[in-house]
Amino acid sequence: MDFQPTQDQRDLRTGVRDLLAGRYGREELRASVDRAAATGRSVDRELWRELGAAGFFSLRLPEDEGGVGLGLPEAVLVFEEAGRALLPGPLVATHLAAGLVAGAAEGEAVVTAFDLEGPLVAHLGEADAVLGADGEPVEVYAGDPVRSADPLTPLARVLLPREPVTAGAYRDAGALLTAALQLGSALRTVELAVQYAKEREQFGQPIGAFQAVKHLCAQMLVRAEVARTAVYAAAVTADPAEVAAAKLLADEAAVRNARDCLQVHGGMGFTWEADVHLHLKRAWVRAEQWRTAAQAEEALAAELLSAVE
Repeated sequence: MDFQPTQDQRDLRTGVRDLLAGRYGREELRASVDRAAATGRSVDRELWRELGAAGFFSLRLPEDEGGVGLGLPEAVLVFEEAGRALLPGPLVATHLAAGLVAGAAEGEAVVTAFDLEGPLVAHLGEADAVLGADGEPVEVYAGDPVRSADPLTPLARVLLPREPVTAGAYRDAGALLTAALQLGSALRTVELAVQYAKEREQFGQPIGAFQAVKHLCAQMLVRAEVARTAVYAAAVTADPAEVAAAKLLADEAAVRNARDCLQVHGGMGFTWEADVHLHLKRAWVRAEQWRTAAQAEEALAAELLSAVE
């Protein structure tokens, strides 16, 4: 089986990367952080509508329903680019809501979901709808905001209890698309580390010439490429066990690569002016969405046991 992207898929990825580079570059990213700190909101409604017009949310919606009619492999490539750009907002939930919530496919509506364990919901204060445990819209009464590790992922505690998200295609799709976001972030931190290692000099030469830094960057690359293989394979097979493995590996790659990228940057990486910490904070939050490491490990263990039996 050939897991290489087709030319059309590569063109799709390039188009999304160019769109985000022109519309959500570093200046827009930092402006989003400032806006979120002042207002508690991180979704740019105008950008959200532009994403809708570009087919970001309707990508997998059938053509006869007004969508693009593509599949999970194409969606994974698109979400990978969103993760690379650190695009904020409930991207996965709004994508899953296309065809269920009016305006979601066109980017006119912001949709979030119960994708975290416990009573916390991300972006609740700026959402037009919330997807429940079964993937259907539910009514939710918001409580007090909760401090989030990621300045671009506001959290709120809901007042009413709810059932945990159940297993199934809905949850698997959410986990895989979140894994794609993590993959994009992991690949981007490799680029940031290598770029800084080439530019920063110590003792009269770039720090990338030192063996310890070389090894650190090489480990980051291996981690990201292993995660890429798992995510792409799961996108093709849609197998629940492979989705669990993809989420597990992508979470690890995003978190550990961001940490290693901080290490390469040294003291500079820990400053507010650097963007590396934003990748780490977002990776921490995403690792808790749709499927945690513990849940992924349980799913894989159950699959292995069923194979033995």
